[in-house]
Amino acid sequence: MPIAKILNILDVKEHFGYLSSSRKFEFDVYDVFSALVYARVVAPLSKHQTFHDILPKLYVQKNFSYDQLLEGLEFMGEEYEKLVEILTVATDDNFILDSSRSYFDCTNYYFEIDKESTLQKRGPSKENRRDPIVGMGLLLDAQMLPVGMKIFPGNESEKPVMRDLIHDLKSRNNIKGRTIQIADKGLNCAKNIIEAIDNGDGYLFSKSVKTLPEREGQWVLLDDGFETVFNQNGEPVYKIKECIDTFTYSYKDDYGNVITRNIKEKRTVTYNFSLAKKKLMEINRMIEKAKAHRACQAKKEEYGESSKYMQFLDDQGKSIKPQLNLKAIAKDKELAGYNMLVTSEINMSSKDIYNAYHQLWQIEESFRIMKSELDTRPVYLQKENRIKGHFFICYTAVLLSRILQFKILENKYSASTIYDFMRKFRVVRINSTRFINLLTSKEFVTDLSKKLNQPITNYYLTDKQIKMMHTR
Repeated sequence: MPIAKILNILDVKEHFGYLSSSRKFEFDVYDVFSALVYARVVAPLSKHQTFHDILPKLYVQKNFSYDQLLEGLEFMGEEYEKLVEILTVATDDNFILDSSRSYFDCTNYYFEIDKESTLQKRGPSKENRRDPIVGMGLLLDAQMLPVGMKIFPGNESEKPVMRDLIHDLKSRNNIKGRTIQIADKGLNCAKNIIEAIDNGDGYLFSKSVKTLPEREGQWVLLDDGFETVFNQNGEPVYKIKECIDTFTYSYKDDYGNVITRNIKEKRTVTYNFSLAKKKLMEINRMIEKAKAHRACQAKKEEYGESSKYMQFLDDQGKSIKPQLNLKAIAKDKELAGYNMLVTSEINMSSKDIYNAYHQLWQIEESFRIMKSELDTRPVYLQKENRIKGHFFICYTAVLLSRILQFKILENKYSASTIYDFMRKFRVVRINSTRFINLLTSKEFVTDLSKKLNQPITNYYLTDKQIKMMHTR
């Protein structure tokens, strides 16, 4: 219901018609598109199950066959970049995008198949799997609304892809402002950092506190300079401090020349109380696992991840009886909960840096939700354009739910709360003029009812009220 209302506000049906007019389809591509978006949000299943089990239960009934659904999906995959552009312009027209600054990140999706295709290639998977994967670049505006998506073969390294994708996405979606590359530790290299600065863009990434030089490591652990941030209930969430200094980056170009830049950076250190508790539990569990392996005289290769807390060699490199690595354990416990964020944006406040990084984490969390609960990985699709079409449907679901979360509900509720509501909202027709609402009353439901001016807190609903929920 809220997704349908937002999609109607965007009013892109006519443009879908323009784009598909030359194909002479015997069905409406927009109808296929909107139905698949709604179905993906409320009950993520295979396309076959979606058509037969979910679409008949949606308020808006389908007027297309299963073969036409696949045909429409294939068309959307072929034209996904133009369709993303249509959605971006419509979002700007109706909800106002902030392109003064944009953010970029990459992710990938694995497929449980043996044979590679031109799109599904084996590469570095986020889940550390060996299956073929598909890469995706995502561009977001300053408010963290998606404004561009690019799909690329999984064997292409994200480091050089990032530079090309950012330029392409900004150009296609008319993003003129400064783009901040936000990424995890694995995506950053000196070349990306230097080229971002040379292009007038910036970066924000996390850096492991375990690998810091001694002087920086000591600064991280000093209590001086930290400010504690509390939640609405007055409970401490994290503490934070910062410093600004100049750091040197260098790399070799394609001709063997060393390119060097001295870049002024802001380094922000956070200590998250709940993360520290979680990390300490993980460390203690790993220690107990290591002790159990030692007690049964396990071989080194049988220790698995717990081997990082064991010593198998002495200082001279000779084999010894396995014993706990107390130094490694002490260091990990000391650094539990700490994280460092490195950015070129020296004028951003520490809290803005923290929020920007963790807002992107929320975007990644949405994709994690889609990978699991929304089952983004299209295991049952084989044709390249159908796979791209499937990703476009998932991208649209994220865009619409983010508009609801950030623009309408003012980021008061999490993505998981919103998805939970959309899955559980059910109405049942009891006669020719009346429905009953089965949704359990919650604060979120009451708030959404007020924000959208819709009677979703009512027990009885009429045909007119149900129809109103899908229109402007």
